[in-house]
Amino acid sequence: MNQTKSEQLSKRVYEELVSMPGGGNIKECIQCGTCSGSCPVAHAMDYFPRRIIAMLRAGKIEEVLKSDTIWLCASCYSCTVRCPAGVKYTDFMYHLKRTGEKEGLIPKNKKGLKMAKNFNKVISEWGRSYEPELMVRYNIPNIFNLIKVMPFGLKLFLKGRMPFFPSKIKGAKHIKKALAAAAKEASK
Repeated sequence: MNQTKSEQLSKRVYEELVSMPGGGNIKECIQCGTCSGSCPVAHAMDYFPRRIIAMLRAGKIEEVLKSDTIWLCASCYSCTVRCPAGVKYTDFMYHLKRTGEKEGLIPKNKKGLKMAKNFNKVISEWGRSYEPELMVRYNIPNIFNLIKVMPFGLKLFLKGRMPFFPSKIKGAKHIKKALAAAAKEASK
């Protein structure tokens, strides 16, 4: 029986995920929803983390890769730490991002991808997140969006939750060097 290109991709990616350290735990997922309930950005995702696992197991890789979900993952590891089956969800998200870019299967609106790329630029520059710059970079083509988020940013600033000026960490140049090496390796 001939498999379609999509079926071959789904099978290959699923096997790659299972072969990752601890990746076999995807087979143990009981769809309890702990991952989705733990995720601080699930409300903004196309599919909750629990649904992504179900879709991966059902062979719907193209839908997963074309969704914003993998690009919106905050990499906080809450889902991974709290999963009773030990599913390495966050590690899967990194692998799926790389696969999506490599296969040219990325979200049409590219909002999540755009946020991820801008986040990486800010991290490369400062060694840590600097939210004001991130929001400007993300919203610069659409000034109305920037104006819309400014009151929220001001509230964060006034409560001491967002710095007005960035601060570099010690060794920021090492992070920049590591990111450049990773980008070079990914382009091969």
